[in-house]
Amino acid sequence: MTAPPRDATARGPQLTVVGPDGPSRPGPGLSVTADAGPAAAPAGTPDAGPQPAAVVALGGGHGLAATLRALRRLTSRLTAVVTVADNGGSSGRLRRELGAVPPGDLRMALAALTPSGNDVWARLLQHRFEGDSPLAGHPVGNLLLVGLTEVLGGSTADALAAAGRLLGLPEGTRVLPMSDGPLDIEADVAGLVPGEPHRVTVVRGQAEVALTRGSVLATRLLPPDPPACAAAVTAIGEADVVVLGPGSLFSSVVPHLLVPQLRDALVGARRVVYVLNLVPQPGETDGFSPAAHLRVLTEHAPGLRLDAVLADTSASLVGADGVRLLAELREATRDLGARLLLRPVARSEAPGQHDPVALATAFAPLLGEASPAHPAAVPPAPGGS
Repeated sequence: MTAPPRDATARGPQLTVVGPDGPSRPGPGLSVTADAGPAAAPAGTPDAGPQPAAVVALGGGHGLAATLRALRRLTSRLTAVVTVADNGGSSGRLRRELGAVPPGDLRMALAALTPSGNDVWARLLQHRFEGDSPLAGHPVGNLLLVGLTEVLGGSTADALAAAGRLLGLPEGTRVLPMSDGPLDIEADVAGLVPGEPHRVTVVRGQAEVALTRGSVLATRLLPPDPPACAAAVTAIGEADVVVLGPGSLFSSVVPHLLVPQLRDALVGARRVVYVLNLVPQPGETDGFSPAAHLRVLTEHAPGLRLDAVLADTSASLVGADGVRLLAELREATRDLGARLLLRPVARSEAPGQHDPVALATAFAPLLGEASPAHPAAVPPAPGGS
């Protein structure tokens, strides 16, 4: 992680990306498949061989789901560490009515990791009841996770492990909460009072912070300095690569840096890769340059060093303004000791969303550098991600 900073433009060995619709674009690194398949045998067993890279991905919501759909094509040694501060929609209702850890982001991570052959289970997790009954608006997966937590004595981690077995997640693939209890996000926001652009208003709640129309100046968790999920801290310490982002900066990414044990683990991690968002989040990061995202990370975790920053080769980085933004991004990346990777990772039909296959192509050489093992190629399964 302390290698000399550089812009990674050199091409390595070519690979074929295999997705549900067959071979796609070539790129440098490993073979990318629909699913990485079963984990390697434990070291010391007769069939043990070189293992794929151990990867931890932190975040929440749709950004983390895209990362997980990409990484599951490369490795089965994969841990998702997920925010537990959602207070909107079904998760908010379950928090208020049952005191539950908000399950929505956890559910989305499980669905993203469900093997292609179990697509019906992923769809069931995401199925949301309609109508005007008390169940209206609740996804099946949210109710399943809250019910499992109650049955298993109140442990969210145990409930996620049981759900993972039900969904057929490969051995070595799992979802963990970033903390064992529900949390709240609180932010200092400027610009909410008409005619007083510098007046600061305190906004509480992940949903409210994510949709704020002002400028977020600072964020914190309630209760402050919460304990981390112990298994998540261990996973980061043992990981070959840790991936942060993409996702809402202040409501999905920064919260991990506000949990002291997670922050310390990230500062000490072997390799940390940050995936930049494709577009500003309405309200939350309106007007933020790509470099500003990196500055926010360092403000919340001063000792954090990155191995790589992954950004899309988007129109926002070309043209007169783009030249300036790209120069700022290169400088901010170098300040973190990282290399800048410019790759086409946006979905062509939805430029504001990451393409999991393209992300896998970008991640592949990073995982190849971290581990000598190349995940075995698995034929694409029907009903893919």
